[in-house]
Amino acid sequence: MLKFRKYLVKCKAVIFYWLQPLFVLFQLWAFEVNAQTGGGKTPERLRVDLAGVWSFKIDSLNEGISQKWFNNQLIDKIKLPGSMTTNGKGNDITLKTPWTGGIVDSSWFFKPEYAKYRQSGNIKIPFWLQPVKYYNGAAWYQKVINIPASWKGMHLELYIERSHWETTVWLDDKPLGMQNSLGTAHIFDLSSAAVPGRHRLTILVDNRVKDINVGQNSHSITDHTQSNWNGMIGQLYIAARPNISIDNVQLYPDIKNKQVVARLEIHNRTRKPATARISLSAISDKSSKEKLSSLVREVKINKSTTLVEVIYPMGRQPLTWNEFHPATYKMNIKLDVDGKQQEEKQVHFGMRDFSTRGTQFTVNGTPTFLRGTLECAIFPKTGYPPTDIEPWLRIFRICRNYGLNHVRFHSWCPPEAAFDAADQLGFYLQVECSSWANQDAIIGDGGPLDSYIYEESNRIVKAYGNHPSFCMMAYGNEPAGVNHVSYLTNFVKYWKAKDSRRIYTTASGWPVVAENNYNSTPDPRIQSWGQGLKSIINSQPPRNNYDWAGVIAKWQHPTVSHEIGQWCVYPDLKEIAKYDGVLKAKNFEIFRDRLADSKLSALADSFLLASGKLQVLCYKADIEAALRTPGFGGFQLLDLHDFPGQGTALVGVLNPFWEDKGYVTGKEYSRFCNATVPLVRLPKMVYLNTEVLTVPVEVAHFGSEPLKNITPKWTLKNDQGKIIYSGNFITCNIPIGNAYKLGEIRQSLSASKTASQLKLTVSVGRFENSWDLFVYPTSLPPTNEEAILVTRQLDTKAMEKLNNGGSVLVTIKKGSIKDAMGGNIAIGFSSIFWNTAWTKGQAPTTLGILCNPRHPSLKDFPTEYYSNWQWWDAMSHSNVIKLDSVSRELKPVVRVIDDWFTARSTGLVFECKVGKGKLFFSAIDLISDADTRPEARQLLYSFKKYMASQSFQPQVAVAPEKISRLFRDEPGRGTSGSMR
Repeated sequence: MLKFRKYLVKCKAVIFYWLQPLFVLFQLWAFEVNAQTGGGKTPERLRVDLAGVWSFKIDSLNEGISQKWFNNQLIDKIKLPGSMTTNGKGNDITLKTPWTGGIVDSSWFFKPEYAKYRQSGNIKIPFWLQPVKYYNGAAWYQKVINIPASWKGMHLELYIERSHWETTVWLDDKPLGMQNSLGTAHIFDLSSAAVPGRHRLTILVDNRVKDINVGQNSHSITDHTQSNWNGMIGQLYIAARPNISIDNVQLYPDIKNKQVVARLEIHNRTRKPATARISLSAISDKSSKEKLSSLVREVKINKSTTLVEVIYPMGRQPLTWNEFHPATYKMNIKLDVDGKQQEEKQVHFGMRDFSTRGTQFTVNGTPTFLRGTLECAIFPKTGYPPTDIEPWLRIFRICRNYGLNHVRFHSWCPPEAAFDAADQLGFYLQVECSSWANQDAIIGDGGPLDSYIYEESNRIVKAYGNHPSFCMMAYGNEPAGVNHVSYLTNFVKYWKAKDSRRIYTTASGWPVVAENNYNSTPDPRIQSWGQGLKSIINSQPPRNNYDWAGVIAKWQHPTVSHEIGQWCVYPDLKEIAKYDGVLKAKNFEIFRDRLADSKLSALADSFLLASGKLQVLCYKADIEAALRTPGFGGFQLLDLHDFPGQGTALVGVLNPFWEDKGYVTGKEYSRFCNATVPLVRLPKMVYLNTEVLTVPVEVAHFGSEPLKNITPKWTLKNDQGKIIYSGNFITCNIPIGNAYKLGEIRQSLSASKTASQLKLTVSVGRFENSWDLFVYPTSLPPTNEEAILVTRQLDTKAMEKLNNGGSVLVTIKKGSIKDAMGGNIAIGFSSIFWNTAWTKGQAPTTLGILCNPRHPSLKDFPTEYYSNWQWWDAMSHSNVIKLDSVSRELKPVVRVIDDWFTARSTGLVFECKVGKGKLFFSAIDLISDADTRPEARQLLYSFKKYMASQSFQPQVAVAPEKISRLFRDEPGRGTSGSMR
C-alpha cells in the first residue's frame, strides 16, 4: 500500500510538470478576458486591477527624479491599496518628527513631567493619536503591467481612487503628469505611452505641504485626525475605454416638472465627426414603482468634446428622496456610434430639492431641521478613511440612532462610498473643499490656494454632484486673511450661479455675508470659545427658557450653529486596548500614568461615568436651545464622537470607533435629539415647595408628515419612579415646524414635604423627553445645632471646640483658599470646553463632581453620583481643595473630577478628626445669601443633620495646621462663631 501511494504521488508530479505550460497559458487567457470584461464588476469599462504587491522606495533625500528612479527597478516591497504606515514603512517617532499640524500647547517638549515620554524608545505624545511609523516626503511606487493586445488603439486610464497627496506618474520613462486633488480620484491618460505589452508603471507620491498650503490643521492632511499618510487607497486599476466615450454626466432633478435634465460630455478622441445615438433609461430602487420608458436622442459629434443636454421625464409620480424616504434612481446611459455600441454608464441620483425658505431649510418643499455632527477624518485603525460602503453605513446608522440627520465633513471631502451610504440611508451632507486656511495659511491673498479651492470644488462637484445626499458645500473651515471675506463671497456667488442642486456658504464658522444661502456661525450656543465662566451655563442659575431668536433676527436666511457642544468627558482608559491599528493612544497612556501617580487609578471608570453624565446634560442644554428657537436652521455638534487631536478633545459621547462609553445610549440621547422632540421652557430647575410650577410646553416636529389627533401628556415622578402629578393637553394636529405651543403646566408643589428630585416628562405620541427638577421645603425641621459650631475658618474658637471633643462645620467663602492648595483651579458647573491644552487653560478646568449618593451627609440633599442642576449653586460658590495637601488618606464626601492632564486628587467636602473633635469641611460657601439659595440651605441642613447623628464618625486624623494652611488669611481673621 505504501509503495502504491508513492507511485500515485510520482504520477501527479509528472502530470503537473507536463500540464504546467497549459496552466500558464490559461492564466494569460484569463488575464486577457478579465481585461476585456472588467472582471464582471464594471461593464462600462475594461480594467486590470492593480491591487497587490508593488515595488517601493523611500526618497527622503528628494533625489528620485534627478536620478531617474522611474528607469530603475525598485527593490523594497509594499502592498496597495494602503499606506506606508499600514505597511510598517517610515521612521520611528522622535523629538524631531516633522508633524503636520499646529501645536498650541508645546509644554511636552520641555516640562519635567513629560521628560520620561521624550526618551528614545518611550516616545509618547499628548497632541493626537500616535502612528507606529511616520514619513513626510516623497515615496516611489512601481509595478510591472501588461497591456493586452486587445486594447490596442483604445483610450487607457490609470485610476487612483484616493491618494495622499500629490501623485506624479511615469510609464516606462515617459512622464504622464501630476495631480494633487485631496478629495477626488487621480486619473491619468496612459494612451500615448501604453502600447500593448509589458511596461513599468511608476508613481511618485508626495505628502508634503508645498506651494499649495490648505492649512496644516485641515483634516484632509493633518496628523490631528486621519494622519498625514503617504499612499494610495480604494480602487486602483487601469481601464480601457472607447475613443468615443461618455464623460462627466450631471443629472439635475426638477421635481416641479417631474423630470431630470441630463447634461453630459461626449469625448471624441478619433478627431473625426460622427453620429451618435444616446439612450437614457431611469430605474427606481423600488421594484413596485412605475416603469419608465427609454429616451433616445441622435447627436452629431464634433471632433473633440460635444456637450449634450437631454430632458428625461420621470413619470406621473416620481419618488422623492429625503431622510425618511431615501428613494433613489439609476440612470442607465448607452452610447452607440454609427450603429455600434461604444459605452454604457450607470449613474445613481435622487429626485431631491434641498433649498431654503426664509430662515429655514426645506427638502422637496418641506421644512427640515439639521441635527448634525462633524466627521473629521477620524479612523484610528488605518489612519485614512474607508473606501467601501459598509463602514459608512455603520457610521450613519449610529448617527441616526442618536437622532441625527446631517453630517458635516470638516475641511475634507469623503470618498464616494460615504455618499453612497448617505444616499441609501437619507443623510444630508455638508462637504468642504479640503481646507482650513488659518494659523499657518490664509485665503484670498492671490496665492496658489485661491485657485486650488476653485479647482478642488469643481473636481468634487464633478465626481459626487449627482448624489442626493450632497446637499451643502463650503470652501472649508474658519478662514483667515485680509481678503477672505471678498474671496469667499465671490466663491459663493460662483457656485450659486453654476449649480443649484445644493446650497452654499462661505465657510464653516465665518464670515456671514448676505450672499450666503445659509449661515454657519458660533453665535447661537451656550458656550463660546473664550467665554469661560461667563457663559449661560456657567454664569446663570439653571433654566431652559432661552433661545436664539434674538441672535438670528438680523439674518434673512437659515442659520446653522457652528460646532456646538465641545463638552469633555474623562478618558476611557479601557479604550487603549482598542487601538490595534496604525494609530496608538499614547496620549491615553500618559493620562493613565498621571492618574496612577495620584493614586487614583481605581476611580478611572467612576470619573468616566460621572463626567459623562454631566457631558450629556450639557449637550442636552445646547441641543434643546437650538430646537426651541423659532425659525432656526439647525446645529452641527462638535462632536458626537471624540476628536483625538488638538491636545486630545474628548468631546464625544462615543469614542473614535463610534462606540458608546457606557453612560448614555442612542435611545436615551434621541429623546432630546430627534425629528420630533417635546420641549419645555423652565424658568428655573430648583423650586421651593411653596411655589407653583408654571411651565410652557411646546414641541419641535420635523417628521415626515404632520401629527394628527395627538393628545400630549405630562407627568411628574419622584425618585422612586412614582407619578405624583400628571395631566393632558388638548388633542391637536401638530404641523411641521418648531415652537408649536401645546399648553402650560401649572402645578402646586406643596405635596413635596421633604427635599425631592422630580422628573418632569412630556410625551407627544411616541416621543418623550424629560427634565430633572429639585424641590426643597421652605421650612426645615430643627437639628441639634447647639452641638455644632459653624464657622468660616479654623480659628481659635473652632480649635477650642475641637480640642474639647466637639463638632465643627467649616464652610468657606469663595476665594479663601490659597492658589497652591487648589484656589487657582478654575471650577465651574459645566464640563471642560474642548480641552485645557488647546484653550490655554480656559475655565472651567474641572469635570463636575463624584460622590456616593448614599453617604449619610447627603441623605437630605437628593443626588446621583454625578453633577446635576442642583449642584450648579455649589459649584458657583466654591473653591477646589487639593486633598493631598491635607492628607493622602482622605476619602472626600464630594470629590471634584480634575482635568486629565493634571489628574490631581481634588474635592469640595471632606471630614476628618482634628484633636479630640470632629471636623466637617465644606469648600462650598453655604452661608452667603442663603435666603436666595435654596440649594445651599438644604445642603447645609443635610450636613448639620448628619453631624448631629451617630453616623458622624470621621476616621482620618489631620493636624490642625494642615487645615489652617489652606486659607489665604491667617486663622482668626475670618468670621467665626455659631451661624445658622
